[in-house]
Order: sequence, then structure tokens, then C-alpha cells
Amino acid sequence: MGKVYVFDHPLIQHKVALMRKVDTNVRDFRFLAKEVAELMAFEATRDLPLEEVEIETPICKTKVNMLAGEDIAIVPILRAGLGFVDGMLELVPNAKVGHIGLYRDPDTHEPVEYYCKLPTDIDKRWIFVVDPMLATGGSGGGNRLYQTTRRKENRLHVPDRSAGRNRSAAESASGHRYLHRGQG
Repeated sequence: MGKVYVFDHPLIQHKVALMRKVDTNVRDFRFLAKEVAELMAFEATRDLPLEEVEIETPICKTKVNMLAGEDIAIVPILRAGLGFVDGMLELVPNAKVGHIGLYRDPDTHEPVEYYCKLPTDIDKRWIFVVDPMLATGGSGGGNRLYQTTRRKENRLHVPDRSAGRNRSAAESASGHRYLHRGQG
């Protein structure tokens, strides 16, 4: 099982608080969501593999660490996850983007998949599932991508409700969960 990381950075807390204000307009909400995604993606990409390469600087040749390929996929859970895609693409512009559409069954309250479009080479990529509206933990679709690809996936969520956090962590056999510490 992967680990659960809680984002409690003051900038993330501040920006999420601004997003939640009743008088925040749509333009500001989108801008704040992009900023929160960038801050969360910065930490969530910490484990990406690096390789040592030789480059030429204006002064001399030197060896530096660079990403070992940019084989990354960003997969938002429709529609809430779409607000985080642009922020993540700012940091990893060569990432491919897939989409998973889910709705909650009104009787069972379990997620039902209605759409899934993933990059054809998803099984070769680091996967970042973006589902900012974690509440019960069920909207992430369990381990849908892990069942499809057997690849490590990381999930980014914003609200931190205990039921969602606990279920999300329990279902994570394939990667890490990154949560914002919210207040209900």
C-alpha cells in the first residue's frame, strides 16, 4: 500500500480558503485551482526518476541530473479534476492527459464509470490521478488504473475529510495519496 501525504503548507491552505469563499468569482477560482495544482504537483513529483546526463554550459561541460524521460500521464476524474490539469502541465508540459468519467450511483453511492480515455502507452507512464473533490473516497474509482496498467499511480486530492482519506488510503495499492488538510 502507498503512503498518504497531507499537504499542510500555508500557501495551499490559504489558496484553498480563498477558493472556498462565497464571493470568489469563477476567474479567480480557476486561477487559484491552477496555483494549488502547481504547489501540489511540485511535491507529488518528488519521486520521479532522474538520470545523470552531460550538458554543455557557457563555461564547460558538466554532468547534471534530469528527469529520466518525461513519461508522465495526468488523468483527471471528470469534471472536478480538470481544474488541476493546467497547473500540473505548467510543471510537466510534455505529460500526456487521459480522462476518467465517474458518477455516483444514487442507490449504492458507489462510483460508476461512464467514460475512460487513456493514452495508448499509459502502461509505460507515471500516472497522476487528479480528483480534487475527495469526500467519501469512492470517486477515485478504486484502483481502476492499477488494474489496467499495473503501474504506480499517485493521486492528488484537495478536501481532507476523514472518511475519504481513510478509504482512499486503504484502496491505494499502487502509489501514494496526496491530500490537502481541509476543514470540512
